[in-house]
Amino acid sequence: MEIFNWLEMTESDYLKRIRSLERENEQLRAIINRMKENPLIIGTVEKVLKDGRVVVSHAPGNRVLIPPRPDLDPSPGDLVTLHGSSFQIIEILSKNIRGHVAAMELVETPNVSFEDIGGLDEQIQAIREVIELPLLHPEIFEEIGIEAPSGALLSGPPGTGKTLLAKAIANSSKARFIHLVGSDLVQKFIGEGSRMVREVFQLAKINTPAIIFIDEIDAIAVKRTSEVYKGDREVQRTFMQLLSELDGFANTEGIMFLAATNREDVLDPAILRPGRFDRIIRFPLPNEEARLSILKIHVRRMNLKENINLNKLAKMTDGFSGAHIKALCTEAGIKCLREGKRQVEQKHFESALVEIMDEEHGVKEYIYS
Repeated sequence: MEIFNWLEMTESDYLKRIRSLERENEQLRAIINRMKENPLIIGTVEKVLKDGRVVVSHAPGNRVLIPPRPDLDPSPGDLVTLHGSSFQIIEILSKNIRGHVAAMELVETPNVSFEDIGGLDEQIQAIREVIELPLLHPEIFEEIGIEAPSGALLSGPPGTGKTLLAKAIANSSKARFIHLVGSDLVQKFIGEGSRMVREVFQLAKINTPAIIFIDEIDAIAVKRTSEVYKGDREVQRTFMQLLSELDGFANTEGIMFLAATNREDVLDPAILRPGRFDRIIRFPLPNEEARLSILKIHVRRMNLKENINLNKLAKMTDGFSGAHIKALCTEAGIKCLREGKRQVEQKHFESALVEIMDEEHGVKEYIYS
């Protein structure tokens, strides 16, 4: 390698050397870009050894040991690209906080509070007892001499506020919120769903305090029967892995497990027993008082005329869920804009109500015909 004494160089020689280095730099960039254009292998960092070498898995059962690169600092769980023949790490696609569990969302702290939820006072109290207290004040349970709850199942019709309440309790307890849908765990290849379940709980372990929330858990926790079809076997393996992780993480300080379903009747009894779900919190459709409370939350930022009768609207929306009431307020605002007005009137709400009820009736007719 050539050694240059920059202090003894003339200005002309200095400029020539700079241009030469720039050309070399461009050539190296071109080489790297060509490497990136070729098909690359995507892998996950499993372990970084003391000498800097990296263990990377790039397919089920396939691992490679890669020499260290001084310009990269991979960590366990990072998603990386590998060269197709040499398996050298080209770049880090994503760091471990998101990369190693696909189809999943990790929120540092959700921005939903209990003030954004109406008509669920009993459910809020129940979830605070079973989730917030163990996370914020675990010493209370030690003092009483009982084990802290490890999780809860939120059960009720669609649109009744289950996911919203899960986010609110994560905000209240200042916990990281790991959110995924049950269908995300149903994978094509054998063992992939079980691996995802393991990695979700590992992610929670390194990000405590954390709340794992699986929405639509009935996608993988359906009752097992003697008739098992080929496609059901992998779902059952994933479900068994989930049960195993729940048992292993029971009463683990700083980790709570929440799940939501609107089909409690199809869930396997194994997941409903105490110790896995210490409490089942049920969400009924809101009554008139609850609907009024929800209406007040959704209209608090709307520009309303003084003649709006929310009590009348609460009576007229019998059978509506919280999601329906939110849709009602949005539709009323759209009707107001359609007329070129800037204040929402009672007639806009009533017109929107008729449309939503007609749509809901049409859907029910189609389903039950």
